[in-house]
Amino acid sequence: MADEAALPVAAGRDKDERRRWLSRCALAVVGIMSTLLVYGVLQEKLMRVPYGEEKEFFRYSLFLVFCNRITTSLVSALVLLSSKKSTDPVAPIQKYCVVSLSNILTTTCQYEALKYVSFPVQTLAKCAKMIPVMIWGTIMMKKKYGGKDYFFAVIVTMGCSLFILFPASMDVSPLNRGRESTFWGVSLMLGYLGFDGFTSTFQDKLFKGYEMEIHNQIFYTTMCSCVISLSGLILQNHLLPAVDFMVRHPDCFYDVLILSTVATASQFFISYTIRTFGALTFATIMTTRQLVSILLSCVWFVHPLSWMQWVGAAIVFGALYAKSFLRSKPPKAAVASSSSQGSIPNSSNNS
Repeated sequence: MADEAALPVAAGRDKDERRRWLSRCALAVVGIMSTLLVYGVLQEKLMRVPYGEEKEFFRYSLFLVFCNRITTSLVSALVLLSSKKSTDPVAPIQKYCVVSLSNILTTTCQYEALKYVSFPVQTLAKCAKMIPVMIWGTIMMKKKYGGKDYFFAVIVTMGCSLFILFPASMDVSPLNRGRESTFWGVSLMLGYLGFDGFTSTFQDKLFKGYEMEIHNQIFYTTMCSCVISLSGLILQNHLLPAVDFMVRHPDCFYDVLILSTVATASQFFISYTIRTFGALTFATIMTTRQLVSILLSCVWFVHPLSWMQWVGAAIVFGALYAKSFLRSKPPKAAVASSSSQGSIPNSSNNS
């Protein structure tokens, strides 16, 4: 009798647990999708759409990096102070600086590429990042990858190549006529992929052995990024012109403000997702986000896609979903990479 009475209680407990799990999952999906979709739209608008009656373009990509990093460092500092966690650096400062410099180069290449290629091309090209990650992992970490990893890497690269090499005959958007340059765009995206692969691998290697809380890592990495990006702005004499541009175009100021806000928010949603559900769930959400971002950009900014680009996109996303579902357990490197991308979007990402 006692066992029979316990059954409804256990069933109710399971139902409550499932409800809580669904709530947490919904928070992760909605948080990542909403913040990164807004981030993608604003990123493309800032770098590709002219402002004002004289149709001026915002050309200071490093300033966007600086704004993103200073916002993130302030929020992570508040989290550390409110949670009464240690604010002392766990690793030597120079290690944070190396990761920060590499990540700034990653994000700058990402923004600059949008001056020459469309957002759908840029987003799909990011999917080929597994190749540089594998190369850097082999060189720096002496890692060995299985045949399945190389198979998916080749398939994704083939899909990306189709998407980039067979664009639609013309871009019907009136905002960017004459600004497309596949050579420079692809060159910058190759720089993005190389630096991004180096960042995630180097971060994994540098921070291995340190018991590092995620907000501590975010705070010191972004603080170093603030100093480096601010120094770059001053040396290039871009700081005051960027501020002047936003004073003359208040709508640009609001775009930068919202971009920095959603970039920061996305990092914490990414950290929450990886910690709660693991890298496999995170990878699936991010793949879906990339697909939705491409479709949204095509509609919002009027980017036509050729049928070969549709084929290339289907190959890439089909391979990524297959890789996610076939993976039995997420490798540690993926978690480190995701943390890097999340803490400093770019990446992946930043991304």
